[in-house]
Amino acid sequence: MSKADLVEKIAKEAGISKAAAEKSVNSFISGVTASLKKGQPVTLIGFGTFSVGKRAARTGRNPKTGAVLKIKAKKVARFKPGAALKNAVNK
Repeated sequence: MSKADLVEKIAKEAGISKAAAEKSVNSFISGVTASLKKGQPVTLIGFGTFSVGKRAARTGRNPKTGAVLKIKAKKVARFKPGAALKNAVNK
């Protein structure tokens, strides 16, 4: 499902315009992004939790040349599904 499909589905189910649904989706995305930038998790009971994880610095290899590279440490966004979502997917 693409963002456009999600906007269309929300607009139809909520009985609102696509423009209003798109504003809602964009607001949700920016809210989650802002929270994660601050290092704060976002928990949606029954759906899941968005959080920030850390990847340690490590060495890797260039697959083309085989040269050893240093990969910097970085933060990554993570999602852990909630119990209700897991159950819905596994039915």
